[in-house]
Amino acid sequence: MVEDERCCGTGTCLINAEGLCWCGQQWDGQVMCRPGSAAPVNNEAVSEELREAASEASKPAPVLPKPA
Repeated sequence: MVEDERCCGTGTCLINAEGLCWCGQQWDGQVMCRPGSAAPVNNEAVSEELREAASEASKPAPVLPKPA
């Protein structure tokens, strides 16, 4: 599989023919950004937020006591 140059760095971008990604960002011809936004998204910050969210999601759920 060929890596898409438009990927924001997460490796999970699914970009359609119009340049719209599943996450809501859109290719503006140079970078991925929020649609209608004049400023591009800080991809490093987004990647860090995604890593933190994935880390939280991979933690085991707390063990709840059995009902009495």
